[in-house]
Amino acid sequence: MNINAKKLVFAAFIFLLVIAVWQSVLGDTMHINIDGDEFDGPLGAVLSVLFGGAGMLLAGLIMTCVGIFLCVLFASLGVLAVAGVALAATIVLAVISPLLLPLLIPFALYWLLVSRPRKQRLQATLQQPV
Repeated sequence: MNINAKKLVFAAFIFLLVIAVWQSVLGDTMHINIDGDEFDGPLGAVLSVLFGGAGMLLAGLIMTCVGIFLCVLFASLGVLAVAGVALAATIVLAVISPLLLPLLIPFALYWLLVSRPRKQRLQATLQQPV
């Protein structure tokens, strides 16, 4: 965004803010009702702006607290989900492991046959003088 557009957006924001203040202070439709007592005119405008601003600040604080709460909640749910998946994988592995024993026997024999000559070569190399 170029400089002229930034200045134009800032000027439009200031203009709308001035119109809102002018309407709230000098407008004839601004009034507030507190426990049955109606306040209008400049006092009603000031009170309505004060209470409206306080409500907006309170809403912002509440939304921030809710956001923090949801972050903590979803983070803890994520940790619980990962722990649950790990637990499920462990249970599945424990259930399947007796069924995998016939498959592990050929792998163990292959590993034994391959590792014996390697050990003998290593021992022969260590016995020769350098």
